[in-house]
Amino acid sequence: MTAQLRPDAVTAQTFDLTNPATGELVGSYPVHSAEDVAGVVAAARAAQVWWAELGYAGRKQRLTRWVSWLAKHSDEICELGFRETGKPKGDVQFELMAGLDDIRWAARNAERVLKRRRVRPGAAMMNFEASVEYLPLGVAGVIAPWNFPFYTPLCGMAYALAAGNAAVVKPSEFSTATGVYAVESFHRANPDAPAGLVGWVSGFGPTGAALCNAGVDKIAFTGSVPTGRRVMQACSATLTPVLLELGGKDATIVAADADLDAAADALTWGGFWHAGQACVGVERVYVVESVREEFLRRMKERAERITVGLDELADYGPMTMPGQIDIVRRHVSDALERGGTALVGGLESIKAPYVHPIVLVDVPEDSAAVREETFGPVIVINTVPDVDEAVRRANASDFHLASSVFSASHGEQIAARLHAGGTTINSVMTFVGIPSLPFGGVGDSGFGRFHGDDGLREFSRPKATTRKKFGMGRELQQFPRAADQYKIVRRVLRLRFARRVKR
Repeated sequence: MTAQLRPDAVTAQTFDLTNPATGELVGSYPVHSAEDVAGVVAAARAAQVWWAELGYAGRKQRLTRWVSWLAKHSDEICELGFRETGKPKGDVQFELMAGLDDIRWAARNAERVLKRRRVRPGAAMMNFEASVEYLPLGVAGVIAPWNFPFYTPLCGMAYALAAGNAAVVKPSEFSTATGVYAVESFHRANPDAPAGLVGWVSGFGPTGAALCNAGVDKIAFTGSVPTGRRVMQACSATLTPVLLELGGKDATIVAADADLDAAADALTWGGFWHAGQACVGVERVYVVESVREEFLRRMKERAERITVGLDELADYGPMTMPGQIDIVRRHVSDALERGGTALVGGLESIKAPYVHPIVLVDVPEDSAAVREETFGPVIVINTVPDVDEAVRRANASDFHLASSVFSASHGEQIAARLHAGGTTINSVMTFVGIPSLPFGGVGDSGFGRFHGDDGLREFSRPKATTRKKFGMGRELQQFPRAADQYKIVRRVLRLRFARRVKR
């Protein structure tokens, strides 16, 4: 069981959120209408004026206070995340830690990245001084996914707030409790903040669409490609800019000189962590033929040791969405029917609400398990003759979010050839957890960036300012033109730009 509307879904005003493994009721939440959403956005816009006027120092103080409050309540957060999704408390704890890193980094670096700075005016405008600064957009809408329901709202709010915006979060209907907690925690930590500075709305697709059309100044969406397209379409009506962090079919290359034990350890975690329900989870592995057998032996050993369930120290828990289990079953069935083999598990591993580890080998490249996002604990390992072929196959995808390489001597060179938003060498996914690095994809994996300098600028608008410092006898930007103006400018052009560049 999971979050569902009552049978009268069309007219229901609330929905129940339940644990996907036990059916335990976690809470009931409103299905917000378009009018409700408009009211939350209006409150956020009013409160944003106060927040912007605090300046960088005032915002940093309150964001730092928020970090401290969340850290002190970590046990409560981990318990709520476990009750809502069934994921191990250690995974919820990891989400929290990454989110706290993001808030603190954004608070400490916002002024450096966004403050007004002087820039060179160039030859044509040499009598002007020029500057650029990055100003708040106003109100940012954050539509969060169900797989990382605490981290994603924290991440979106961190960069939006640090840049001087208010924020309205729409958590997934499958994981509303932690999203709401993340939002409300800010006001608990900062009782002096005006109500509505950060707000939340809950519900289903229509509620998300309403947020897109409620006059927010940007939408940051994390989720699937089909939903991302719908979000972008909804926002197009009002020309609301979007940041889309979408799906992945992340590939790993295991070269002939790889540390096979390290690779097997990392890939087992990267493929099965959180039941494979991660956009940056490892789904495809290309291993060079010369080390194939040894690598497969190590992967089999490690995958067979993984524990699944609700025990506190289980490696991962249930699938959050029942529908995702059907996708896993379809991918595995198609792969086996088309000649792939199961190194670990198989169709018998699918025991709803759990899917036990599945490792498939030698699966056709045009199969669903290779081409489509599985979003479950399934790893496909295919053999290649060399690294060149591994790179070609890794790049032959519509998704380009994350990638990884295992090589003792050639990691940098291989990584440079991979078409992805980020690449990790001799590990997996680590760049995602470093707040100073931009995170996002290209192609069907979306566009725009969370984290880092780029992430702060995503939630701001550049403002250019120029000021005339002194007059120049003959101004180029006024009438009438001087009779010899063309000749003088021609001489300046040649003197300044036509000189040969020294080698």
